[in-house]
Amino acid sequence: MLSLVVIAKNEADRLESCLNSVDFAVEKIVVESGSSDRTVEVAEAAGAKVICTDWPGHVAQKNRALALATQPWVLSLDADERLSPEAASQLREALANPGDAVGFSFPRCSTWLGTAIRHGRWYPDRKLRVVRRGLAKWGGDDPHDQLRVDGPVVRLTGDILHTPYRNFGEHMNTIDRYSEISARVLTGRGVRGHWYDIAFRPPLHFVDAYVVRRGCLDGVSGLALAGLGSAHVLAKWTRVWLRSRET
Repeated sequence: MLSLVVIAKNEADRLESCLNSVDFAVEKIVVESGSSDRTVEVAEAAGAKVICTDWPGHVAQKNRALALATQPWVLSLDADERLSPEAASQLREALANPGDAVGFSFPRCSTWLGTAIRHGRWYPDRKLRVVRRGLAKWGGDDPHDQLRVDGPVVRLTGDILHTPYRNFGEHMNTIDRYSEISARVLTGRGVRGHWYDIAFRPPLHFVDAYVVRRGCLDGVSGLALAGLGSAHVLAKWTRVWLRSRET
């Protein structure tokens, strides 16, 4: 009664654990977009149906994957995510007796360079990921997609386990890439950047992540992540400002 759908590109090293963490899924679908590694072979070996296609953006690709599911319930995971045993057990029980729920959400625990982060802007980072087929749609602005559903959502307590970066270099590259995508989306909507966005948004992000949301309790990792989050904000709004000057 459950379909697992995943979008992936060059995720051969992480995809297997993602797919295997939901061993009770009746159907597994991987939407792949031009991998140069063994992503397709790994997906097929794990019992997934692979759809090879182009890359229209995060939101559009996830809606493609959602539309391919055939079971009454659909679980959407990223290739760098997996259900914890606790989350998998809770989901099986919830699907056996869903009541009037149209969706289920989970907290997401991300690991940064080997350390599980439990505070700051990284946790609990609750995500709606399980929905009744036909009653949900991905929205939001690339690259920050959001699954939306109209109806009751039950909050489960088991974690989605998330390993977003293989190393520090990948984190820095993602900041560069995502800040460019976000700036392009914002300016496309007519948003303009100003000096005060550059001056105030980054330090406000740091205070929120490190003090208000207690990232300080994650030690040096919490400090680093608050700083890197501020760097992301600075890069994004500097790019919005530069694009505003061009137009």
